[in-house]
Amino acid sequence: MKNNFVKISVAAALLITGMTGLTGCSSEKGEASGSVDSVSITNVSYDPTRELYEAYNKIFAEHWKEKTGQDVEITQSHGGSGKQALEVANGLEADVVTLALEYDVNAIRDAGLIEDGWVSEFANDSSTYTSTIVFLVRKGNPKNIRDWNDLVNDGVGVITPNPKTSGGARWNYLAAWAYADKLYGGDEAQIKDFVKKLYQNVLVLDSGARGATTTFVENGQGDVLLAWENEAYLSIQDYPDDYEIITPSVSILAQPSVAVVDKVVDDRGTRDVAAEYLQYLYSDEAQRIAGDNYYRPSNADILQEYAGVFNLDINLVTIQDFGGWDEAQTKHFADGGVFDEIYEKSE
Repeated sequence: MKNNFVKISVAAALLITGMTGLTGCSSEKGEASGSVDSVSITNVSYDPTRELYEAYNKIFAEHWKEKTGQDVEITQSHGGSGKQALEVANGLEADVVTLALEYDVNAIRDAGLIEDGWVSEFANDSSTYTSTIVFLVRKGNPKNIRDWNDLVNDGVGVITPNPKTSGGARWNYLAAWAYADKLYGGDEAQIKDFVKKLYQNVLVLDSGARGATTTFVENGQGDVLLAWENEAYLSIQDYPDDYEIITPSVSILAQPSVAVVDKVVDDRGTRDVAAEYLQYLYSDEAQRIAGDNYYRPSNADILQEYAGVFNLDINLVTIQDFGGWDEAQTKHFADGGVFDEIYEKSE
């Protein structure tokens, strides 16, 4: 999935000014941080957050203007979360990152760009909202898909992104593993066999979640999409007569993470606006924008406002059930890990 870049500016009535590359962002401190009257920052995010940040960047620009008198211009970059993290670590300039999971931010930290302790810099382990994994099926659910065990049946075409490049794909994989773990009482041989059968039914491994949605919704491939909850709801919103959502018996609490890229903001003189950009995501206004875009607000009171939208009683495991992200990444997604083992054998 190629990066898409969107600049959002308050100078022209907060209209989206169109697609642009990152070449306009200088690394020179004076030029990049703008004049006294303006400032610019770049948010490198994961695949399905385009609509969320299109709305949020407008209200943040208003907030920053009111607070400081400055116009702010925000450049957006979107792609598979793991791929985005790698590109930032390799030099893609970002003042802030808003990625699909903690591990991807840690990869940027390990490259020396983010300071230790970033996860405690903002509330809720620097997670401004949560999500989970659901199934999107075609209207009428012709393959009668109700739970994870139905995904391993013969003739079921599954669409999910590649866990090597996509954060959402890693959440998908771990949710499936958690179901099999419960089904087989922790017998790892049987769990591996279950997940292997699931991936034998995968028709396409796109690099990011939005690409997988396009494959399923627009290209018509597969019987079921393993999807971020927000992606599934957006598909229903756009095609109400064509799809429906199935909530599996077991899923996972997905906690996307946000962080200031310390080395970049110190070089560019943008720390104040970058920190405020992430902090304001916790404001009531921003939390409702998250809810309106089908993310689960981290503010418990505002989450209750969306109780009619989300299934708040879903059985969710957490990344701690896998020993945390470092352990999960090493075991399942690192080169030579379980995913490589089962996927190579299923090809």
